[in-house]
Amino acid sequence: MGEDLHVVFGSGPAGRAVATELMGRGLPARIVNRSGRPVLADVETIGGDVTDPQFAHTAAHGAHTVYFCLNAPHYHRWPEEFPPLQAAVLDATSAARARLVVLENLYMYGPTGGAPMTESTPVNPTSKKSAARARMSDELMDAHRQGRVEVTIARAADFIGPGVTASALGEHVFEPALAGKKAQTIGRPDTLHSYSYVPDIGRNLVLLGSRDDAFGRVWHLPNPPTRTTREIITDIYAALDQPARITVLNKPMLRAIGLVNRDVNRDVHELLSTYYQFDAPFIADHTAFTTAYGGHITDWNEIIHTTIESYRHPAPAHADAATPSH
Repeated sequence: MGEDLHVVFGSGPAGRAVATELMGRGLPARIVNRSGRPVLADVETIGGDVTDPQFAHTAAHGAHTVYFCLNAPHYHRWPEEFPPLQAAVLDATSAARARLVVLENLYMYGPTGGAPMTESTPVNPTSKKSAARARMSDELMDAHRQGRVEVTIARAADFIGPGVTASALGEHVFEPALAGKKAQTIGRPDTLHSYSYVPDIGRNLVLLGSRDDAFGRVWHLPNPPTRTTREIITDIYAALDQPARITVLNKPMLRAIGLVNRDVNRDVHELLSTYYQFDAPFIADHTAFTTAYGGHITDWNEIIHTTIESYRHPAPAHADAATPSH
């Protein structure tokens, strides 16, 4: 096992946040993405098809810890494209005799009727994507129990932060707010909803990777205090000295949009599969993590102002960041 090298599979917002934290700790890092295009200065980046076993093994070679922050290239093909990525990274990590830190979302829980989700919440997948997510999680824990590789799983809520676009608090909120137009959201924005700040995701994933006792179990990553989506959007507009203006798309409206505009019908179908997350309180409880390790939690004021500035002065775009967030 390598002594220092940390390999980050994925160069989207979460992968970049992990690599940034590793650099801040003075730890050597390698980023792996599809294009090979560098995304952070002074960080080695290699590109290729992770599902190619030879490439995956080369990418993970020499690693002490591997971070799996990849997403499927095509969101509508998530159940087909995502599992092979994880399988390849799992095999490559095992071959490197490294440890594996995996970033997951909350799909596997399905609707909870508004009850807060803990690490012991029953798995109840209600779509192909959530069923795939559940199977992938089981495969990781099986690999750990079998002694194939040390694994820890970290679950995040919907993303917010620099570089995040395809999220409930992404481009359909920040870009209209900056333009003085109406933000767009779905479901019931007056229900409580957990969001995960991407820089904190990176900090807390690296924290997990540094703790021997974190492996062999699932953790919910720490989030800022859970608020309603409307409250957060209102604060975004207030930070821009504007009154909040919001268009709320409910389920019948989304279906109508899909029928009228065939080009967006596929995207609407994907939104409807996770609509339940915005139709009732969607709360991730992170008590286990904060009790064990404390963790990093940025306050909402800083989150909003930092994200606004990232939209005002966006980093150069690259193909590997264009994957949907959680």
